[in-house]
Amino acid sequence: MEKDTSVADRLARMKVNYMKEGMRTSVEAILLVQEHNHPHILLLQIGNTFCKLPGGRLKPGENEIEGLKRKLCSKLAVNSPSFPPNWQVGECVAVWWRPNFETVMYPYCPPHITKPKECKKLFIVHLSEREYFAVPRNLKLLAVPLFELYDNVQRYGPVISTIPQQLSRFQFNMVSS
Repeated sequence: MEKDTSVADRLARMKVNYMKEGMRTSVEAILLVQEHNHPHILLLQIGNTFCKLPGGRLKPGENEIEGLKRKLCSKLAVNSPSFPPNWQVGECVAVWWRPNFETVMYPYCPPHITKPKECKKLFIVHLSEREYFAVPRNLKLLAVPLFELYDNVQRYGPVISTIPQQLSRFQFNMVSS
């Protein structure tokens, strides 16, 4: 369930939390799947327009990998002993910075910013051949092909639209069924 009804509400909540806890640290998962012999990224869709990667804010002092696993369990894990989650968190492929309480994020911390408001890290999460997900009612789980994400800032924003470039250093082995 989303806590904020608008971007302005989210930024206002971020400002309040910043005053209490300092810089926000968040982690997000790049979940790769194969469809039609092409890599796709799993995104959570809110409403009909806004998409995001699964993940979220870390608790103060929380380990990034353990925090990402906690967030994935809360957002996507099936609550059943028959399907225990086994999140294999791989390497960090991108770090984004929010210098102010605005929507703009950069893939670097601008040199004149001494107190950034958020640091967001994107990790590859390796999935087994067969996974089961439980998606909250207010969200949809979409498999979006890399070619649709590429340079599509208008639809997916700067963070998600640059994932194909971040992943270009990896070789994908497609599995034939």
